[in-house]
Amino acid sequence: MIIKEDITTSEDIKILVDHFYEKVKRDPVIGFIFTDVAQVNWHKHLPVMYSFWENMLFFIGTYTGNPMEMHKNIHQLSPLSTDQFDRWLKLFNAAVDGLFSGEKAELVKSRAYNIAAIMKIKILEK
Repeated sequence: MIIKEDITTSEDIKILVDHFYEKVKRDPVIGFIFTDVAQVNWHKHLPVMYSFWENMLFFIGTYTGNPMEMHKNIHQLSPLSTDQFDRWLKLFNAAVDGLFSGEKAELVKSRAYNIAAIMKIKILEK
């Protein structure tokens, strides 16, 4: 499914997040973190991610949560690596580029890069 227009709606965010996590679940580098370590309940997790990314792009303020704390907890269960953060970012960027093109698409990739960079610093470099 290639849309190749910019991200402009909540439905676009949902499409992006769903596409991204379908790739993540099957990924040999990071998939196990979600399925085995965190044992993600996708029914609950996906709506949270829709809200998170919607807030990142459209500043709607509906997201509540502490992703840093969640990732620190996961790191305690199974130490995360730079390679895993880089893989997450590569998969995310590929999902964006495969579906969308435009200012918001570039912004969401920039925000994802910043999130990964901050998490690497705060979680891995302690």
